[in-house]
Amino acid sequence: MRWTYKPQPEKEKIAKLSQELNVDSLISKLLLQRGIETYDEAKKFFRPNINDLHNPYLMKDMDKAVKRIENAIKNNENILVYGDYDVDGTTSVALVSSYLKSFYPNVAPYIPDRYDEGYGISYQGIDFAEDNDFSLIIALDCGIKAIDKVAYASEKKIDFIICDHHRPGKEIPSAIAVLDPKRQDCDYPYDELCGCGVGFKLIQALAENKNQTMDDLLPYLDLVATAIAADIVPMTGENRILAYFGLIVINKKPRIGFQPFIHQLHKKELTITDVVFVIAPRINAAGRMKHGLHAVELMMETDFEKAQEMAVAIEKFNLDRKELDKKITDEALKQIEENNEQQDFSTVVYHKTWHKGVIGIVASRLIEKHYKPTLVFTKSGNKLAASARSVKGFDVYEALEECSEFIEQFGGHKYAAGLTLLPENYKKFKAKFEEVVKETLPEELRTPEITINSKIELGDITPKFFRILKQFAPFGPQNMRPTFMTSGLRDNGYGKQVGSDKSHLKLSIINGADKKTYNAIGFGLGDKYDLISKGISFNAAFNIDENHWNGNTSLQLLLKDIKEEGAPTTSH
Repeated sequence: MRWTYKPQPEKEKIAKLSQELNVDSLISKLLLQRGIETYDEAKKFFRPNINDLHNPYLMKDMDKAVKRIENAIKNNENILVYGDYDVDGTTSVALVSSYLKSFYPNVAPYIPDRYDEGYGISYQGIDFAEDNDFSLIIALDCGIKAIDKVAYASEKKIDFIICDHHRPGKEIPSAIAVLDPKRQDCDYPYDELCGCGVGFKLIQALAENKNQTMDDLLPYLDLVATAIAADIVPMTGENRILAYFGLIVINKKPRIGFQPFIHQLHKKELTITDVVFVIAPRINAAGRMKHGLHAVELMMETDFEKAQEMAVAIEKFNLDRKELDKKITDEALKQIEENNEQQDFSTVVYHKTWHKGVIGIVASRLIEKHYKPTLVFTKSGNKLAASARSVKGFDVYEALEECSEFIEQFGGHKYAAGLTLLPENYKKFKAKFEEVVKETLPEELRTPEITINSKIELGDITPKFFRILKQFAPFGPQNMRPTFMTSGLRDNGYGKQVGSDKSHLKLSIINGADKKTYNAIGFGLGDKYDLISKGISFNAAFNIDENHWNGNTSLQLLLKDIKEEGAPTTSH
């Protein structure tokens, strides 16, 4: 692991902010590293306000979208709410469908079949709309590149409203309205919304016209917070406000469809991490293993007993998904080793039987083992389909653009994308992708990085300090949980490897003159046991967290890495 340090703010700025906020210099330093320099900015950060959300009509085409929906309602048209099968797509469909259904009955959700229809808007979906007399499709979390599909729908007298957050191509589809803050000609003040966030802006605009207030929309924010967490968008600006209030809904009055999953946790308060690791995978599992519509129906369900039955089925999908992704990961790793397919700069693997629903997870698992931009391919009809995942700092979407001559279709983000290609182009694509990565991936991005906010002493970790630290949440990209470094540490002799395969490290740490011991856990750091067992002084990079055990709560260090004292680190 590479340890790098975030730039340290100027001492004068730290002192000024500390005085204004009446906090210690370490808190001020963490705020300044997040671009928060004044009392007012700190107030907005620590006390998010729902009224700070932007006017939805600042988004290009919002007026057209609202007008078309209102006309559809006036003319008693059938509205199809269409979204992708992942968490962002299914939450978006549940959000907009349930909001519209609260005052208008002729609304139906539609999720494409991952295997028959693939990603995004499909011709089958448009044919379904025609066969069932839908004259308006609201597409969420997809559609920004669906030029031909929107034209096809127009021929059938079906109108489209597109709500997307992916990067547009050179041409914008000829829909009635295209809501996408990443459009070059859109001046909306915040362009990092997820698909469900764009869907929320649409219902916010519709609500204004109905003289509803934000109080009427708060119950929908548990869906938006889940999408923000799962889609790994920046936890800044509007996303932070929406996630903050969405977590309040999840903890105080979650929708009935979420309750069976939340009850499993037996926790007083769920964090964004719980949403990422407990709620989101189960919503995703429906689309991966069976059909995304199961997840939408669960999220829209209002009867607790029915929701419990649905949740049991989705829990089974999730267990099946876990078994399958482990099996395919093992097969992929074996393929890399046995066939000597490991390329120097990228990982590209393929097997015709691999389950399309889990290849994205497998790509992420392969990066944990071989830290390189990774694509996992499987057979999909008469084409090959892949999920791409990237390493920190490398834009895999741009890399795929460089290989577009061999690709049939692709879409996605900087760190995750999907594509299809013809089987005869697989080897050419693989060679080209390796070449592109070799030329564009800087040397320093080829090893995983831990970014450290500040060096501290263990004595600095007080209950008061941690109380303020908790208020930096919800955490996410561009507002990550702070990482600290302390040097001159030793284990007090009780350190041990834990876990069934001894892959984790549990320590009681002492720090020089400070006689107090600090509990620490290092997941995946079991192989560092030799270092600490020799009694060698070491440095640790860690987060601070609470440990709940037997009704007691104590602070503990979540170790990210440890190094023998004197090992080199770098600065940003």
